[in-house]
Amino acid sequence: MEEILGKPFKILDDGFVRVVDYMGSDDSIVQAARVSYGKGTKKRHQDRGLIRYLIRHQHTTPFEMCEIKLHVRVPMDTWRQWIRHRTANVNEYSTRYSIAIDAAYQTAPDAWRLQATVNRQGSEGTLDAEQGEKLSARERELHQLSRKIYEERLQLGVAREQARKDLPLCTYTEAYWKIDLHNLLHFLHLRMDEHAQYEIRQYARTIGEQIVARWVPLTWEAFLDYVVNATTFSHLEKQILSAMFQGQSEKAVALAADFGWLVYKDGKLSGHIERLEFEKKLAEMGITPPWSE
Repeated sequence: MEEILGKPFKILDDGFVRVVDYMGSDDSIVQAARVSYGKGTKKRHQDRGLIRYLIRHQHTTPFEMCEIKLHVRVPMDTWRQWIRHRTANVNEYSTRYSIAIDAAYQTAPDAWRLQATVNRQGSEGTLDAEQGEKLSARERELHQLSRKIYEERLQLGVAREQARKDLPLCTYTEAYWKIDLHNLLHFLHLRMDEHAQYEIRQYARTIGEQIVARWVPLTWEAFLDYVVNATTFSHLEKQILSAMFQGQSEKAVALAADFGWLVYKDGKLSGHIERLEFEKKLAEMGITPPWSE
């Protein structure tokens, strides 16, 4: 960690994240956990086993013994999602006291995402680059105009708190963000997910893969195994799986129908979010649900 202390990891076109300070390590986690039952284990492989046990059984308090402070530079619209995680200590750059950062997140011509058809808050696919180039050109015009108007207001003596009101949400802001490891892992679990918005996902992956993996490698390994790359099944899903594994395909289909998952319209199976999510879990394991056979 000392090697990356203060080093900015570049993200997007003008963003970054860097470690300002940190406290604790994997050793701090096992030390805290062992308070509950005396000296306990001391060998590294036993430390690894203990951390994996804690993650696996969601014993979270030992992970609160570790803290990290980050300095981030992020577009304001992405920061709005970030700041929803209210378990951190935050101090943000103030445009009431200082001139707004003269940088805005630019969209490449091939990076204009299309609205998802199923996930109403997400995106899928991209606009063709030719149309995207037109949008990117208009975007540059908008950024330049909004900045010009902002600076004109400042030159006329308008208060900074009011002059800023028409700046676009793509304007970069900066903040110091301090959080304990337990809540950081929760943040990463949500924001590294493929359903998270692309921009915040880039920050989360950088924090996880470039910083947390170096800071607490045993915890990061367990986190990937038992949280990020793990699959959980609901009670309903377990009932269907049990029938499938016993070779009772008809029973599995009947259960899915009873759960309201199998609704047909014009002879075609209608979309059902819970069923679609279950089908995705099965697909990851190379399993075809009986109603699709």
